[in-house]
Amino acid sequence: MRHIKEILRLKAISGLSNRQIANACNISPTTVSKYLEAAAKSDAAYDDIKVMSDEQLTVLFEDSEGSNIRKSPKQMPEMNYIHSELKRRGVTLQLLWEEYRMDHPDGYSRTQFCYYYNRWKKKLNPTMRMNHTAGKKVFVDFSGDKPLITDPLTGSKREVELFVGVSGASSYTFAIAVDNQNIENWINCHIKMFNFFKGVPEAIVPDNLKSGIKDACYYEPEINPTYADMAAHYNVAILPARVRKPKDKAKVENGVLNVQRRILASLRNKTFFSLNDLNRAIAKELEKLNNRPMQHIGISRSDLFSQSDKPAFGSLPDFPFELFRWKKANVGIDYHIEVDKSYYSVPYILIGKTVDIRYTGRIVEIFCGSKKVSSHPRQHIKGKYLTLSSHMPASHRYYAEQTPKSIRDWAQKIGRKTLEFCNQLIQKRHPEQAFRSCMGIMNLTTGYPAERVEKACGMALSLKACYYRNVKNILSNNQDRLFEERKPEYVSVNHNNIRGKDYYRNMESDHAAAHR
Repeated sequence: MRHIKEILRLKAISGLSNRQIANACNISPTTVSKYLEAAAKSDAAYDDIKVMSDEQLTVLFEDSEGSNIRKSPKQMPEMNYIHSELKRRGVTLQLLWEEYRMDHPDGYSRTQFCYYYNRWKKKLNPTMRMNHTAGKKVFVDFSGDKPLITDPLTGSKREVELFVGVSGASSYTFAIAVDNQNIENWINCHIKMFNFFKGVPEAIVPDNLKSGIKDACYYEPEINPTYADMAAHYNVAILPARVRKPKDKAKVENGVLNVQRRILASLRNKTFFSLNDLNRAIAKELEKLNNRPMQHIGISRSDLFSQSDKPAFGSLPDFPFELFRWKKANVGIDYHIEVDKSYYSVPYILIGKTVDIRYTGRIVEIFCGSKKVSSHPRQHIKGKYLTLSSHMPASHRYYAEQTPKSIRDWAQKIGRKTLEFCNQLIQKRHPEQAFRSCMGIMNLTTGYPAERVEKACGMALSLKACYYRNVKNILSNNQDRLFEERKPEYVSVNHNNIRGKDYYRNMESDHAAAHR
């Protein structure tokens, strides 16, 4: 018995190998192995054994240099069940051990219970060892190996991207092919993945690709604003994998590998002529992958997802995320900004400032810094103006109420051609658009004499080019100084070689006389 405590101390405290312990205790490595195995199978850890008397050790171990060690008849815990339960929120080894002892009062102590589970867990691959909490994380990435699509006309092949999403607790897998890795496809892949899961996790763990992460900083990565908007809509957090920390995304690395082996490899000899055909085939193989029992666990990803992740996932919002686009714009003198040739007002105090525009197919929102200063329904008519009276200064509000009368009154003060030019604008364009152009003409009078503006308007009318930019170009290029209105003059010319009407009348008379 004198060797047992020393063997366990050297193993537990010093971490020596069996051969080193054997040399230190002057016994055989086989005896060391048997004592350690007996200690592992007993319900006593080193902290318990080191305070035991020789009599107690004799009861625990037969005194025969470990050759006839008594085996424990205790009930072994169900490791698959423990591993699965640990993925559920709030479940710990302590709780599972207490439940185990309720069913098996003579079962293993907590120390041995944890020891056997950890030893069993080491047999799993690294991604399965991690005890991801149910509903906590979903890992996403694009596959390095890419599927191919064949052009039906030319027969040429092109690579497309394969997006993969893996749920942390259950390894439930989603996959879809897209044309490229741009932000639109990146966002749409997430939306389809959430619909596939029928719920949303607490966090998404992406790699540091440009579509999702603008700046892959190790400590504070900057999220793409559109990606951040999507995350806010679904109430999920974005936790990018740390740079050069592959273990942060080990789950999706293994998921991508499974997709490459189980899906891409299965489809390698098939030809696809469109993304839709390819994705239908991927969906069939994906179902097989998720329904196949996993090794060492004996349960499929689908079943494990239903038991763990799905109940813990958050619910989907009432409406799917609508992809926002962003652009910057300078507010013009008419306090409007442009989106796809349509114009939207902002408060006039922002004239000359740069604003951020976030827009979808149904709404346009304008931000100055972090403050939203304006919101309009999206217009899809080129040249359409949306103006809120609250955005106008008092003077412009007056003009807006008086248009087109006030515009004509102002133009008449400049000259007849300017009035005609403005009348053309009012008759052919929307009043607000005409107001914008007329405001531009009015602004020209601050830099050019009124008579030059009048002349430039006349020149634009003669050229049938009734646009503000034409008047501005005429003035800036000094073309108005060279332009003179010319009226056509009809000149009567008398010349001996010119035959008049009398000549042709005499020819007709001679011709008639010749036929009598």
